Amino acid sequence: MGKPVVLIAEELSPATLDALGPDFEVRHCDGANRAELLAALGQGVDAVLIRSATKMDAEAIAAAKGLKVIARAGVGLDNVEIPAATSAGVMVVNAPTSNIVSAAELAIGLLLASARGISPANAALRNGKWARSKFTGVELFEKTLGIVGFGRIGQLVAARMQAFGMNVVAYDPYLQPARAAQLGVKLVDLDELLRTSDFITIHLPKTKETSNLIGEEALKKVKPTVRIINAARGGVLDEAALFTAITEGRVGGAGLDVFSTEPCVDSPLFGLDSVVATPHLGASTDEAQERAGIAVAVSVRKALAGELVPDAVNVKGGVIHENVRPALPLVERLAGVLVGIAGECPVSISVEVHGEIAEHDCSVLGVSALKGALLGLGSEDVTYVNAPGIAHDRGLSVTVSADEISPHHRSVITLKGALSGGVQISVSGTLMGIRQVHKIVAIDNYELDVVPSENMIFVRYTDRPGVVGLVGNLLGASSINIAGMQVSRSHAGGSALMVLTVDSGVPHEVLATLAKETGSEITRSVTLGAL
Repeated sequence: MGKPVVLIAEELSPATLDALGPDFEVRHCDGANRAELLAALGQGVDAVLIRSATKMDAEAIAAAKGLKVIARAGVGLDNVEIPAATSAGVMVVNAPTSNIVSAAELAIGLLLASARGISPANAALRNGKWARSKFTGVELFEKTLGIVGFGRIGQLVAARMQAFGMNVVAYDPYLQPARAAQLGVKLVDLDELLRTSDFITIHLPKTKETSNLIGEEALKKVKPTVRIINAARGGVLDEAALFTAITEGRVGGAGLDVFSTEPCVDSPLFGLDSVVATPHLGASTDEAQERAGIAVAVSVRKALAGELVPDAVNVKGGVIHENVRPALPLVERLAGVLVGIAGECPVSISVEVHGEIAEHDCSVLGVSALKGALLGLGSEDVTYVNAPGIAHDRGLSVTVSADEISPHHRSVITLKGALSGGVQISVSGTLMGIRQVHKIVAIDNYELDVVPSENMIFVRYTDRPGVVGLVGNLLGASSINIAGMQVSRSHAGGSALMVLTVDSGVPHEVLATLAKETGSEITRSVTLGAL
């Protein structure tokens, strides 16, 4: 097999290619050229790297058979149809922190330019006018700055403007007041922010809830001297209402980097001396572009290596702690064993995490269990992205619980599957030693110490002499080599479970013979795939 193919659809920093390394075949296309993009995607692409000009909608995703990752070298994902990607099992990643410093600094630059009339003063001087008296500005010192949206960028702006001696208030319905207080910022409702602020800067994504949030009604509540900055997303600030408010003397000025429709080269706002505008430059610094390219290149490497990527926007689980990561493939294999023994799709799976890793957020292990179960049931092209949707369609649900107490292991994970007939099957596993070796340590009430193998056989029978030899002879006669065998039993002459790891798959007729000759209650062959 050749190297995985990475399509770079827009110009990215040279550091992006360096971060990808030599393990990929890199192709290029002009993502803004629709025909060229679709043709390139149809040539067998594993990952596509884009910025803002390439539209990865349902048509483009459908054209890219086998696509695994869409990587946006930046923050916004307006040009990616995430539901279509999710349905197709395509991971969508971005670089959420790559441009936060650049965006914060640009907002501050627009604020300063607006306060001092820098843009029109510069234009006048270039046109031969020494209009010094015309451009009297205002100081920031002891003025109130209102930040609408107090996330990472808003917080960076606050810290920098406090150094100017500004009093900072913020509106953010999702932030705890205690966190704002730690940063020396008072959380207020939007009406109070509008009423008291001398400067307002917007740092919100555009959603149904935030569309035209700062619109006609909001602009009736502000001071007539207020200056409004938007370097976040176009459409959060109503540009028509802003123009009216400025021309009527109800708003003092504005600094704009984003617009409801882009590219925007013809706005009545551009004719106002009190407005300074830039063409969406928030992320346009060498440093931000380099950070974004490196971040998504690293994400692509991880995704194509089968790892779960913390910056994936359409995978549940969020950031995965380094102590939880090794448990992801373990849980997949435990789920494969569970459904293999069950011989059917469970109604539900509960993932019970005990011990040290329970100290961390283990919710992603639920997705890992769904993926392993679906693969074990024969589903194809199952990923961490589409596993929850496929499981929902099959009527399979999952829950995750955590308990930091584990009597026998540093950490142990138990999967319990509820079957349609009311029967429950449980499989437990752990990560052993420095190398984090996967071990199956129990199935139902049978204690074990088995390393999962690509091909495994499980035989539940009544304990009696000769069964081990019988199984060995039957498999030997079928040219199936036994790599390992372990027997666990309730008591002598009671129920027993035999687990075998073998070097090849086991034909159905061999299983049928094993079941007949051993008189077993359950005889199952489980294929976990290459380990």
